[in-house]
Amino acid sequence: MKTKAVFYHDAGCTVCQAAKQQIVHSLDPQRYDVEEVDLAQVKQRIPEAAEAGVKTVPALVMNDHVFHINRGAELTALI
Repeated sequence: MKTKAVFYHDAGCTVCQAAKQQIVHSLDPQRYDVEEVDLAQVKQRIPEAAEAGVKTVPALVMNDHVFHINRGAELTALI
C-alpha cells in the first residue's frame, strides 16, 4: 500500500517550485501517492493544512509528520 503524502505550496513561490522539483519529484511513485495542493489557489484547504501542523509553505505532510522546507511563506500570508 502506498503512503499518502501532501505537498502544500504556493505556485508563485520560487522556493516552493524548487522543493517540488528537488524533493516531491524524487519520491518513488511506487511507494508514495503525492497530492500537490497550491494553497494560494485553494484557500479553503488552508485550515486543513494548519490542522496538520503546517506553519509555512512549502511543506510535505507524510504519516502525520510535517516536514517544513526552507521556512517559506507563513500560512497567514496566503489568506
